[in-house]
Amino acid sequence: MTPRQLAESICRRLHDAGHEAYLVGGCVRDLLLGREPDDYDVATNATPDRVQELFPSSLEVGKQFGVIIVTDGDAQVEVATFRSDVGYTDGRHPDRVVYSDSPEDDAMRRDFTINGLMLDPRDARVLDFVGGQEDLRISVVRAIGDAEHRFGEDKLRMVRAVRFAARFGFQIEAETFAAVHKLAPQVNQVSAERRRDELTRILTEGSARRGFELLDESGLLEVLLPDVARMKGVEQPPEFHPEGDVWIHTRLMLQGLRAGASPTLAWGVLLHDVGKPPTFAPPRGPGERIRFDGHVEVGEKMAREICKGLRFSNDDTEQIAALVANHLRFKDVFQMRPSTLKRFARLPGFESEHLELHRLDCQASHGNLDAYNFVRKFLAETPPEVVRPPRLITGDDLQELGLQPSPLFKEVLQAIEDAQLDGRVKTREEALEMARQLASIRPN
Repeated sequence: MTPRQLAESICRRLHDAGHEAYLVGGCVRDLLLGREPDDYDVATNATPDRVQELFPSSLEVGKQFGVIIVTDGDAQVEVATFRSDVGYTDGRHPDRVVYSDSPEDDAMRRDFTINGLMLDPRDARVLDFVGGQEDLRISVVRAIGDAEHRFGEDKLRMVRAVRFAARFGFQIEAETFAAVHKLAPQVNQVSAERRRDELTRILTEGSARRGFELLDESGLLEVLLPDVARMKGVEQPPEFHPEGDVWIHTRLMLQGLRAGASPTLAWGVLLHDVGKPPTFAPPRGPGERIRFDGHVEVGEKMAREICKGLRFSNDDTEQIAALVANHLRFKDVFQMRPSTLKRFARLPGFESEHLELHRLDCQASHGNLDAYNFVRKFLAETPPEVVRPPRLITGDDLQELGLQPSPLFKEVLQAIEDAQLDGRVKTREEALEMARQLASIRPN
């Protein structure tokens, strides 16, 4: 059963049991826009206990807020009881939930008019208590009721307003935008994990450039990501960056990110030049140019700090930092020894992320794709087992040669692997002979 089929079957069962039940929120918005929803939610006047009675295998996650999750195989649907929320002391969760028999009460507590619509799947009738259909028609994101009050309940709604406007190509209604601008300094009251996830959605839904321009215009960017905001106005050498400053360059790269891009690639694109503002040096004399000496190393460190602040996983942090640390290495691929190029190509996510970041980098600046095409040709012509061949010898072999475990092990094994990747050593016997020679030159 698909999520839509499950949601519609839930509504039917609740109706048959004497309750009101409607599709609600983002799924209704997307259906009216002609888009396939990612997930489905149901709102009903049935209490959580009644929902559980009708759906015994349901899950109690969120029951204290009137939410029950009904599952069928891999499909799951949130079923929420009509309610009014009272107070948001923690800036996210209501202090008290008051159940209601009125779908209008439930609609009025939601964030934006385009998310406050309900749909009866029996006859496709839309319940609109907030003017959401008109705002869909005129392409506007508008807070329900008083915008400052809505954002005061959950500061993340300010970032969501930006995301919806970017995703759908809508404008943010004037009073709603003014409230975002006024309350933007408070956005970091939201947990780091929720900020990270919402920013990641902006980066990966296919409208990253527009999203970050709106973050900037609203005042949110300098609060959420001050190191990114500092890119604005930082000039670059025109011979390499005819497009303009670091912020222009980064926005052009964001524009090239496809919907569904991996989060680590998207963050790598955003942060790849984050080290340029603090390392900017103007021309020192005639014939000199703007320089950013050490910006890669500085940028990698800054990216790690940003990831730490946003509570990224260790794996994601390492990948984002690696994208920043390696993005300039492509200019050297023509001069790389075979072993160096093969090791470069063995970086995790090399083709899908490192190489793609380089392509976006070139297209957003000088437009020269020679290095990109060179690497693509190398990957196409070089079998994976040549890029990553099995080791000819191991540490056990070194011990059999009489070497004691020490830092020398790693040095000898890497030297032999380099020779193997360069084609200078091809057999186990040749590798063992090279190990003997290296051990005699560099004793323990």
